[in-house]
Amino acid sequence: MTAARGKPWTRDELIVVMNLYCRIPFGRQDSGSPEVIELASALGRTPGSVAMKLNNLTSLDPQEAARGVKGLRGASRLDRSVWDEFHADWEALAIESEQLREQVHPSQQTAMAGEDQDPAGQGHLEAERAVKVRLAQRFFRRMVLTAYHCECCVSGNPVAELLVASHILPWASYPEHRVDPRNGLCLSRLHDGAFDQGLIAFDDDYRLLLSKRLRDYLTSQAIRDNFAPYEGKALDLPEKFCPDRRFLAEHREAIFVGC
Repeated sequence: MTAARGKPWTRDELIVVMNLYCRIPFGRQDSGSPEVIELASALGRTPGSVAMKLNNLTSLDPQEAARGVKGLRGASRLDRSVWDEFHADWEALAIESEQLREQVHPSQQTAMAGEDQDPAGQGHLEAERAVKVRLAQRFFRRMVLTAYHCECCVSGNPVAELLVASHILPWASYPEHRVDPRNGLCLSRLHDGAFDQGLIAFDDDYRLLLSKRLRDYLTSQAIRDNFAPYEGKALDLPEKFCPDRRFLAEHREAIFVGC
């Protein structure tokens, strides 16, 4: 596709760019980044124009403003509108952005499992819902792991296959926060399991807390090695989408088994 110059941006294009913004490190928001080049080609735009939009979005990010990162001034009204749409309903925009992304990258389409079993009935509806859940979960995982540079925020484990995009507030119980990036932590499978069961938590300063239940097992070498060294240590904060202290407080109140 030939790259167009001066062509007005559409909402759909900006939604796909926002999808990329959520899953690319700040250090790769330039025109030489493979992800930027790939998206530019798919959209029929120049890498420089896509990079500019990514940096326009950075200028709208209050967390980056707090760090002194300004991005590029000149964000359009449509840029702001798309930014606000995502923050008003992360789940809906995650699904929409993943669907649009698949349209411009057909090779990345998600299979509609079971779609042909009952195309006019309940089976089709269930399959469609399942696909939307997978799209939302895929978006959330990519976004969270990118924010934490694919390392467990407790142990520093860098093996992607052993990492989980962990929900601070559980998926089933807090549907309004399912895809909110500030409801995510990148944890190893071991620490995710402990966090999910309320055996560990984090205080308002992001320091690791151990439950009494876990402390009872500190005589075990495995527990000492995997938990004791991190007690009282602040988690490694992400590059973007810092965990919401309100969510961590709710986790301590509703899930953490305490002392």
